[in-house]
Amino acid sequence: MSIFIQVLLNSLETGGIYALAALGIILIFRTSITTNYAQGTISMFNAFIATYILLGTGLSVYAVAIIGMLSAFLVGILVDRIVISKAVRVNPVAKQIITLGLIMVFLGLAPMLFGTDPLQFPRFVYGSLTIAGATISYNALVNIAVGMVIMAIMFYALQKSKWGLSVRATASNDVVARMMGIPTPFITMASWAIAAALGTLSALMLAPTTSVNLSMMDGVQLIALLACVLGGFQTFYGPVVAAYIIGIASNLISFYLSSIWSDSILYILILVVILFKPNGLMGKKIVKKV
Repeated sequence: MSIFIQVLLNSLETGGIYALAALGIILIFRTSITTNYAQGTISMFNAFIATYILLGTGLSVYAVAIIGMLSAFLVGILVDRIVISKAVRVNPVAKQIITLGLIMVFLGLAPMLFGTDPLQFPRFVYGSLTIAGATISYNALVNIAVGMVIMAIMFYALQKSKWGLSVRATASNDVVARMMGIPTPFITMASWAIAAALGTLSALMLAPTTSVNLSMMDGVQLIALLACVLGGFQTFYGPVVAAYIIGIASNLISFYLSSIWSDSILYILILVVILFKPNGLMGKKIVKKV
């Protein structure tokens, strides 16, 4: 039982990292009608900024994390104003190709600005705790708590705030939202900025277990996209729930079945679910009336 609890707690940490990235992807998809394949690369770039500031100034890790998210917020605004807003009239596939181009841009900028060597980002807090025989680090507990609190705030804002209503209106019908006086370009810009900040937070949560390097977010980006497919692109909460499901399932499969074949087994299971639920677990079937 203690081993199962430890696997479950570790899964909640990784699931939270996936969920933050997935929430950023779905936020952009619902407002910009495009899949942002550069979410992980933008997050990696801002993780480099945060770590570089940390190593150069000696600021606390908490202050640097906030600075990294603020820099990501600014990068998201610049990406939207300089690139995405200029492609508002192109079709969704062309926008996806643009985000692939953004991957090359940030993959080129990162080593030019910060070098090619991996950087080490420390834990937010050190030490460990034993829960029902399972040992978990304080840093993991902080990651779990921060991830859940951030997503709770986001979902509350999406449901209760004026900004959330504007986002949901823009996601439902961009043209009608503009006719109602909603500043949809501003909503889209804010979505890109918030998505970049969420992705950077997930990168900084992941960084202590690996290093800050050019490929650090590749796996997270893949899982976040799978979570969007599994949860459904029609809701904001579906991909988040699916991210936690994938995080838990991946660790359970790796521990109890096979660590070598865990990814393959997980992808097959997701494929089977999609065959029976093409719109995702929480997705809705879109019916067009003539």
